[in-house]
Amino acid sequence: MLAFTLTSQIVYLGVIDGLLIGLLALGIVLIYRASGVINFAVGSLGVLSAGLLALLVLTYNWPFWPAAIVAVIAGGLVAAALELTVITRLFRAPRVILLVATIGIAQLCELLQVALPDIETSMADRYPVAVSGQWEILGLRVRGVELVVIIVVPVFTAALTYYLQRTAQGRAIRAAASNPDLARLTAISPKIISTITWIIAGLLAAVALILVAGINGQASGFRSLGPATLVQVLAAALIGRLRNFPIAMIAGMALGLLRSLLVFNWPTTAGLYDGSLFLIVIATTLVASWRLTSSDESFSFVPTTRPLPHAVARLWWVRHSSRIGIGLLIAAAAVLPFLITLASRQFLFSEVLIFALIGISLVVLSGWTGQISLGQAALAGIGGLTTAALVAGRDIGIGLAGVSFTLPLPDIHFLLALLVGAAATGAVAVVIGLGALRIRGFHLAIATLALALLGQQFLWRRPFLSGGSYTVSLPRATGPVDLADQRTYYFFSLIALVVVIVLVARMRATGVGRRWLAVRDNSTAASAYTISPSRAGIQAFVVSGVIAGLGGGLLAGLYVSVGLTERFQIQDSIEVVAIAVIGGAGTVVGPILGALWIVGLPAVWPANELVPLLTSSIGLLVLLMYFPGGFAQVVLTGRDRLLAWYAARLPEPEPAPKREVANVVSRSEAAPAPTGPVLVAEEVTVAFGGLTAVDNASIQVHAGEVVGLIGTNGAGKTTLMNAMSGFVPCSGRIQLEGRPIEKMAADRRAAIGLGRAFQQSRLFPDLTVLETLAVAAESRQRTSFAAAVAHLPNGYRRDRAQRAHAQDIVDFLGLGPYADKFTSELSTGTRRIVELGCLLALEARVLCLDEPTGGVAQREVEAFAPLLLSIKEQLGAAMLVIEHDMPMIMQISDRICCLEAGRVIAAGSPAEIRTDPAVIASYLGTDERAIRRSGAIDPAEEAHFPTPTTVLDEGET
Repeated sequence: MLAFTLTSQIVYLGVIDGLLIGLLALGIVLIYRASGVINFAVGSLGVLSAGLLALLVLTYNWPFWPAAIVAVIAGGLVAAALELTVITRLFRAPRVILLVATIGIAQLCELLQVALPDIETSMADRYPVAVSGQWEILGLRVRGVELVVIIVVPVFTAALTYYLQRTAQGRAIRAAASNPDLARLTAISPKIISTITWIIAGLLAAVALILVAGINGQASGFRSLGPATLVQVLAAALIGRLRNFPIAMIAGMALGLLRSLLVFNWPTTAGLYDGSLFLIVIATTLVASWRLTSSDESFSFVPTTRPLPHAVARLWWVRHSSRIGIGLLIAAAAVLPFLITLASRQFLFSEVLIFALIGISLVVLSGWTGQISLGQAALAGIGGLTTAALVAGRDIGIGLAGVSFTLPLPDIHFLLALLVGAAATGAVAVVIGLGALRIRGFHLAIATLALALLGQQFLWRRPFLSGGSYTVSLPRATGPVDLADQRTYYFFSLIALVVVIVLVARMRATGVGRRWLAVRDNSTAASAYTISPSRAGIQAFVVSGVIAGLGGGLLAGLYVSVGLTERFQIQDSIEVVAIAVIGGAGTVVGPILGALWIVGLPAVWPANELVPLLTSSIGLLVLLMYFPGGFAQVVLTGRDRLLAWYAARLPEPEPAPKREVANVVSRSEAAPAPTGPVLVAEEVTVAFGGLTAVDNASIQVHAGEVVGLIGTNGAGKTTLMNAMSGFVPCSGRIQLEGRPIEKMAADRRAAIGLGRAFQQSRLFPDLTVLETLAVAAESRQRTSFAAAVAHLPNGYRRDRAQRAHAQDIVDFLGLGPYADKFTSELSTGTRRIVELGCLLALEARVLCLDEPTGGVAQREVEAFAPLLLSIKEQLGAAMLVIEHDMPMIMQISDRICCLEAGRVIAAGSPAEIRTDPAVIASYLGTDERAIRRSGAIDPAEEAHFPTPTTVLDEGET
């Protein structure tokens, strides 16, 4: 039986710690609610103020209260300055860039701490506090600083609550958090709100960390409080769903109590609380993934590689310029150790290569799926230390609740151990990603930061990984090749890097890579094209973990002797992020440039005072503000301009002859037509909090039928269609061809024949038209993840088939001139046609179209009716169409349903709906011009409509 002690003193001390965690969590929640950014610098901002207070009191002999006021105000002013200089400039950038920027801000705060004058202290000096002394109160030993916490934290919490609830600025903050677009219309500036919230968060952080340092006691120990405190604060904020102040505060108190219990009862078990914290974060993300819906925001923060101009694309050296560039880099790397033979330099070159390899793991994860990991060095550590353990043949000890046993393992070859260590790291990535990657946002960043702390404080000390020592040895002499030689190990590392580059680059070119980018750009549209965002994210994280684990094994082999307190630390994970971001997280070459900059420069010029500045947080922040795509963005921009200049001096190539494609649907015509309704929604209700958006609505769509869905703005049309498509939770029953689908995810509904086109038609901004159509073609010819990873012939065949199908659709719809353009560059009308092409690629049997003519010019609207009907005939599908263009919806619909306040108030033929009193009162009115616009094309003239292949010739909006 485990001994367990719980006293009132333990509870009291835990609550004290928890109050401070909760206070910092309020700052995290406040900024996230106002701007959607997780501020990873909150702990560092507070530590800076704590250091300033100690400096003023202990070195300059200031009285405590003036020094405390100055330190707290300084925290707010520093936060304001950083927000105005960094966050404001990046305000319209994707939130993931802002997250990385806060990491840079945290590092900058650490530099500022170092820049403070040395604090003159002795070992006997205590951190300055407002109230000293100790008393016995109700059987509890209460210190003065703890009494201050009991008073100050509730006061600040109450003041913050009052400010948000009762003041004009507080209401503006809540309004901007609830609906930024509507807030702008009411003269509320989100930028000003962001500045105000950063100031408040800076003040809270300053107060909290001053109190934490006071409780800790040592005047010289406050600088180490940042990372460990940050993970606890992020965990509390995460439990509060990053939005709920009371829950975040209660969670902070619970975490403080848990820490107090664990430290008192098991004081010699290092890292037990950190392990518990990691499990709490993983469990919280898993629960959140069941309750939260994904964001539609693009998480891309890398430059796109633009297609080559047609005039130069036919030139061999231009088409293969990227491969030539990489080949030249590899050739230079191969020659380098023969030119510089000093073993210490060859060690440095090997380190650069291996860190570049680990950086590529973030290209896959961050560049291609838009997720940030702050624990790549921890994953590398798992791979490296597992490799060392397998080479040494250490036994695995497994114990739980007093029951333990040992699993003996034989020592294995270094090369095989590398692969097993990489696979083990991939398995760890699966466990972390199951919850953190099921929803869009920054949950993975928090989970992996918790993993980094867990490794640093707990995992590296486990007997299997450490061998009971603080230093792990990994001899690298192996087989017929002696890897003990530094030059040989350099070439071994270079070969590993080249293999990873080839595998990853090939994966990006397949359907698997296109799925990752689609999820990054628009997870909702990706789901509508049968792609599971969570599955795609987990696959990418597994690949990222395997690469990081392989890099960790290589790094351990390079070091030979790995100091567990020096390697694979939290700071190393931040360094890997800097390598990927500074080099360019969108290309496989970027981390090589980043590793040369971050790892190479300080080693080559260790005495240069400018180098640490360039490779530190300042360099990261400057690059993010001006070149968020890193050095790769500079290189790609230069390449594009050079090729555009060269192409302008070449004769225009002859246009390719138009291909006439009569049919792009491969589904067998012999398939029996379904009888009865193909799409049924019965008593569907959707509620958001206390607002009922859809109220007991029922709709049926029969085979081959076009059903129009009309109603005023806010009537619930889009919400009903979202419920039927699986994008919002609902009650009621939904059937597709007689099959219940109300419990299916959106991607599963799409896979069995439910096609969806969206009101905004944003598609995938960083994919070309051809790639977008190939993503949709995944529904019928999916690229196997295993085939893409292993480069199996089946994967190549599927990829060619997808591209061929996409090209057929391009020709069918007359999209040839736009095939190589990014969808973000297209007009609204052209994007609408590309979206319809995606439905053709899906071969959907029921099409749900949300305002397919929204934002389209009048001339193109009149051309859309026959195009929709043509696609319907191609697919043999039924259609449910939301549309405000009444002449068009009356023309193409067999039946029409009208919604008001979430209820179906009328259903019938267009003629019946046109004269229905309820519809006239609710939506149509009595003005005939609202039903038949001036100049509308008569149905008798339908034969003169453009064909699908000539719609785009009508012009662009």
